[in-house]
Parts: sequence; structure tokens; C-alpha cells
Amino acid sequence: MNILVLFCGGTLVMEESEHGVWRVPPRERAVDNLLSLEPRLADVAQIEILYVDNIDSADVTPAHWDRMIDEIETRYDAYDGFVVTHGTDTMAYTASALSFGLRDLGKPVVLTGAQIPGRFIETDARRNFVNAVRVATSDVAGVLVVFDREIILGARATKVSESKLAAFQSANSPPLGEIRVDLRVHRTARRRHDRPLRVEKGFDPSVIVSTLFPGRSPASILDILGTGIGALVLRAYGTGNFAAHHLEVLERAAALGVPVVVTSQCLEGATRMGRYEVGRRALELGAIEAYDMSMECIVTKLMWALARTRRPAEIREIMHTDSCGEVTAARTE
Repeated sequence: MNILVLFCGGTLVMEESEHGVWRVPPRERAVDNLLSLEPRLADVAQIEILYVDNIDSADVTPAHWDRMIDEIETRYDAYDGFVVTHGTDTMAYTASALSFGLRDLGKPVVLTGAQIPGRFIETDARRNFVNAVRVATSDVAGVLVVFDREIILGARATKVSESKLAAFQSANSPPLGEIRVDLRVHRTARRRHDRPLRVEKGFDPSVIVSTLFPGRSPASILDILGTGIGALVLRAYGTGNFAAHHLEVLERAAALGVPVVVTSQCLEGATRMGRYEVGRRALELGAIEAYDMSMECIVTKLMWALARTRRPAEIREIMHTDSCGEVTAARTE
């Protein structure tokens, strides 16, 4: 099979400076570092490298997402699958963004990276890169993250550790598959198909995420609303609950026509805002429940939605529509 690797840099190709700091090497050496991870990779697939960028993933922007989408669209018919090498810090954001920009994928687009540069003997870069290529040749379709032992649906991926080799988890949903001696993909995984790819790129970054905490004044959030933002994400408590005085934020946002998505600070579970009186009142004021989406997914999906409409009712419909397996709780309401 023919696999195209979109090279975007990341820790897996980084080198150590004389001061012991990991840094991005020059373009040619970075690509050489990637190719040297496993010389026998030709036994798995025919690999070609497409240079997109060579940056720390903290510097990734929506413009990079659009370029990745463009490159995949342009070469979609020429390759059997795609691998995106990426830094871990924002990999889950990119995985979600590609999930919304590449619609009805009939082939795998697999993101991977490493916690330890490939030049170190203890690196996880070789294992992750080889397994990403293996998954890119398999009978699955969609955007995926392959890291350590897990195959994760792209829009469910979330980074949970800065140092564990198992740095990513599948948010509020079982992993799509597992890497053992063989690749084990869950029967619910989408399979390869020949339907045309639909591309819907474009992301509006005018999203603000604000975390609630005991004693926080509504005024500090109201100040944010007055800056011309496109949408606000409130990280609330438990099932999406918050103090009654923060309802003022919802009232002001409604008056300004700013969509407010409410999510939970809990690592597991979903928002169920109708369970409590304050949550019910927030819904009446226009709050949009995030249900069981990850934070990375909420932000990128909201950015994608804002690029298409600024109407809160339409934003709500988009956020509650499951387009790539990213949200399930909404269907149970």
C-alpha cells in the first residue's frame, strides 16, 4: 500500500542541544531523523514524505489545519492512507479539527508523535510511528490517533499526561482499537469505502474558554463578553452546574448573541444540566450543553461552527449533531 506521511515536526524528530534542551532541528535533518526511525518500514508500506512544517505543536494554528486538509484532499486518490507526524501538546486539537474538515473519509488519517525524541535509546517514537503506518494500511476509515498501545478516534482523543508514554486517552468512549501482537479494531469502527471525500475547511478562532471556581465574580467573565468574541466555553462543575449569580453571564451573552457552551471540569462523564435548578435556568437562557465531548473537541468544533454561522440556534444544532463519533449523550436526551 502507498502511504503519505504529512511531516509536521514534533518531539519524535527533535534533538538535544548542548544545554540539554530539546529543540526542532533544520528541515532536512528533521526528515532524516524520521526516516531513520525504522529502515525496514518498506516491509509494511511504500512511504512518501510530504513536508508541511517543522514546528513545536504549540505553534500550530488553524492555518496549519487548513493546509493539512488541502494536502490530503489534493492527494486523496493517490494514496491508500495518511499519517500525520505531530507534537503531542496540540495533537488532540488537530485530530478533532481534521475530523470536522475531512467529511466522509473513506481512508485512515492517522496522527502520531512521541514523548521522547527518536534519537534517545528509550524513545517511543519508533514504536508509535511504525504502528501509525500499520494502522494507515488497515481496513479502517476516519481520523485516528495512534499512541502507545491505543487506537483512538480523532475527535475523542485527549492528552492526559505530560510524561507517561500512554499520553492520550479516549474521552468518555472506549478506544477504537488496541495494538497487541496484531491490530485489534473494534467492530464499530468505520471501514474503508469509495464514497467521495467532502472537504469543509475553515476555523474561526474567536473562542474563549473560561474556568469557573468558587468565588469567581461574574464581572470577570462579563468583561470577556464585551471584547467581540465569537463564542464562550464555560468550564463548570459536575453535570454542568455553577453558582446562580453566573446566570448573569448567560443573560448578557444572549443579549449580545454570543453562544455559550457549558462543559464539565470533570475528566469523565457528560453534562446533564437539567438535573439542577440553576442548570435548567441556564438552558432556558440559551446555554448549549457540551454533553460528553472532550475539551479539545469542543473548542475545535466550535471554531468550525463559527466559520459557518454566528447564529446561536444554528451553533447549538451543529454542536449537538454527531458527525464523526464525537458526541453520544445528546442522542439520549
